[in-house]
Order: sequence, then C-alpha cells, then structure tokens
Amino acid sequence: MMEIMRELFDEITAANPLDPLESARRSTRGPLRARFFKDAHVEEREGGFRITLDSRPVRTPARRILQAPTRALAEHIVSEWNAQADVIDPARMPLTRLANAIIDGVADAAAEVAAEVEKYLACDLVLYRAEAPQGLALRQCAAWDPVVDWADVTLGARFNWASGMAFHAQSEPALHAARAAIPRSDTANDIWRLGAIHSITTLTGSALIALAVAQGALDAAQAWAAAHV
Repeated sequence: MMEIMRELFDEITAANPLDPLESARRSTRGPLRARFFKDAHVEEREGGFRITLDSRPVRTPARRILQAPTRALAEHIVSEWNAQADVIDPARMPLTRLANAIIDGVADAAAEVAAEVEKYLACDLVLYRAEAPQGLALRQCAAWDPVVDWADVTLGARFNWASGMAFHAQSEPALHAARAAIPRSDTANDIWRLGAIHSITTLTGSALIALAVAQGALDAAQAWAAAHV
C-alpha cells in the first residue's frame, strides 16, 4: 500500500511541496487509479490522528504517516477518501493534498514558509485599489477596509492603501506587527496553521486576509469573496 500511495500522490506533489497551485495543477494530470480499499477510518495515536485504509496507515509522498492534529480535521480527510467511488480523484481531495504539503514540506521548512507569507505583506492585495470604475472601487473598499481596520485594531499593524498599481511602501512598525501574527513555533498546531495560512495567502494574494481567517475575523466564504471582488 505504501508504494501505491507514493505513486498516487507523486503526480500531484510539486518539486516544491509548498506551492498549492502547482499541486492542484498536477492533480489533474494522468489517468485516475481504481479505488483499492474498502473503508477509510481515523485512528488515534500519540502525536495525532492517523488516516487508515482498511486498518493500514496512509503515507505521504515522502513516506511519512498521514495524520492530522485534531480528530475533526482527520474526519474531514477521511470523508474525502470514503467519497471516492470507482476511481481515486486527487482533484477532489483538497484537504489530503494540503495535509501532504504540510507534513512533507512545511514541517521541515517552517521559517522559509513564514518568510514567503511575509513577502505578501509589503504589497498585499487589499492595499492596492482600483481608481475606476467607481463601482469597483466602492466594492473593494467595502470588502477590504474591514481587513485593513482589523489589522490595525487587532494586530497593531496600521497599513495604508493606495489607488493604482505603483508600489506604495508600508511602515516598518506595521510590517513588524503583522509578521508577529504569523505562526512560528514547531508545535503541530502551529505547523498546520502556518501551512493553512500559506495556502490561503498564495491562493488569494493576501497575507492579511489569511491572517484574518486564522484568527477568526473572516470565515472561508468571506475570505474567498473578498479576494475575488
């Protein structure tokens, strides 16, 4: 089963496992494999909640145990596996793909992943607004001002937005305060939170939106809507 899992997920894991977009692109390539297991379950073990197929642990492309830090998350991953019908379609298993990226990539490169998130803060999506048409400018203000205000009040990071696409430098105190909100410890929960923040950041173009989701100021639907206004 280990080799089957490696073959299955090798095609959807980028050379750099930190890039969820490339992983998503790879997930659509190649023929789909037939379902080779009867049932997926969660097995609680020291250090986490393992995903098992017919009582055998699933392994990531790097041959690590596929497990989540909470039962709720593990159950969601299991539901992806059990939802597969005649074939296994990785494109319909986003949490499994994200878990692989976090376990195989983020866990060994947390500092580098945090640095990638930091890069977005200086030129964050929500800080660059359209000058016209007026309707778009107003919609951006309605969706993005609450994010900027949240960063100011909650993080102590006062960012200033500008019209147009010319680079607008932010103050170092604002950048420093926002950087402090990025998870950096090596605990399992922080590694998973960092991986999720990185994924949201790269998908939306906004580290501030990702941090707002991580701290409960936005839910997933609100974040997606704000990123695509």
